[in-house]
Amino acid sequence: MSSTALPALPDAGDRPALLAWVREQLGDLTLEGPDGVRASERFAGGQAAADAALGAYDVAGYARRRNEVWPAERRGASALSPYIRHGLLPLPRVWDAVDGGPAPDVRKFRDELQWQEYARHLYARLGARTGQALRRTPAPLPADSRWPDPWPREMACMDLTVGELERDGWLVNQTRMWLASQWTVRAGHDWAAGEDRFFAHLLDGSRAANRLGWQWTVGTASKPYGFSRWQVEKRAPGLCGRCPLRDDCPIQGWPPDRSGAAVADVPDALRADPSPDVTGGPERPVLSGDPDAVWLTAESLGQADPALAAHPDLPAVFVFDQERLARWRLSGKRLVFLAETLAGLAAGGRALELHRGDPAAVLRGRPVAATFTPVPGWRAIAAAVDPAAVHPWPWLTRPHGGRMQSFSAWRRAS
Repeated sequence: MSSTALPALPDAGDRPALLAWVREQLGDLTLEGPDGVRASERFAGGQAAADAALGAYDVAGYARRRNEVWPAERRGASALSPYIRHGLLPLPRVWDAVDGGPAPDVRKFRDELQWQEYARHLYARLGARTGQALRRTPAPLPADSRWPDPWPREMACMDLTVGELERDGWLVNQTRMWLASQWTVRAGHDWAAGEDRFFAHLLDGSRAANRLGWQWTVGTASKPYGFSRWQVEKRAPGLCGRCPLRDDCPIQGWPPDRSGAAVADVPDALRADPSPDVTGGPERPVLSGDPDAVWLTAESLGQADPALAAHPDLPAVFVFDQERLARWRLSGKRLVFLAETLAGLAAGGRALELHRGDPAAVLRGRPVAATFTPVPGWRAIAAAVDPAAVHPWPWLTRPHGGRMQSFSAWRRAS
């Protein structure tokens, strides 16, 4: 695959120009195609936007309101996840930011941060295996019981949530559970296809957190979550009254309680990791040469990225992986968010090189510094590139070698 050096990004904050840049340089790789690329209506990328969001967040009331859905002013969700996912807000920083808030709210908020860390540990240990059922396969529905459209927009709850997913690229956790359960538990569709659809649209979409959420909701890693009208009326009061199907609700009752068959190949790595130091990466920088640039990935684009912080005078290099993007077909709003983030980095005075193609081909033979990243793609590219400096990942809790069958088992072993 050939690689192409991309032109410099427009000024940070010039969204129309950044949109035009994404359409011209990357639009052919998007879900919508060049003419359909749009930005999120709610979120802007970049360190300044991340810092502002964290600075404005008040954790008070989180425990009580985090699952509220509609009207939007009832919500207590932080909406920090797009910035957490891309390393603009590392988990330790967010953990510290809520210190001093009401104890029940801080405790619950930090519990959710630990779920994020658990997802990262699970993905770091199992990698692509998280794309298959971990413990049980979803119970199949008879062919004549499957819904043609798993998310019919004539249902007000689906119209609200699918609309927000596609427009903003973000959902509160409660509606992620609604959509995942509706897709597989009630409508009978393949959970991995639904996870792919989330991944295409969510600004915070990561295989780690996204797959964990689907596995825990549809019953491949725990008991299935049953979505019904009861949750909508509780978390979005008044929404059902606006629904065209309010008198003929297809989710009026609970879905049938069905358990799937146990998988034959439950990963041994759920029980133990013989090499937690490999899974977690180095605890201190590993230097084998003098780097001339910092290699950045979508997982770590913040100013606090350890490799960036350790090499303030070196240019940064980011490669839009053409093969992966062509396969994934992400929504353009995800690439606009990345472009805004990279433009903000350049605006801060960091020289920035952008490429489209094969990251290993672009970086091979060049001494680069990088931050260890707990995803399979980074490991594969790093093996081919052999970075001159590898800096530690900013874990909230370093991976251990113990049990990971559940969040509680993982936390007990931490």
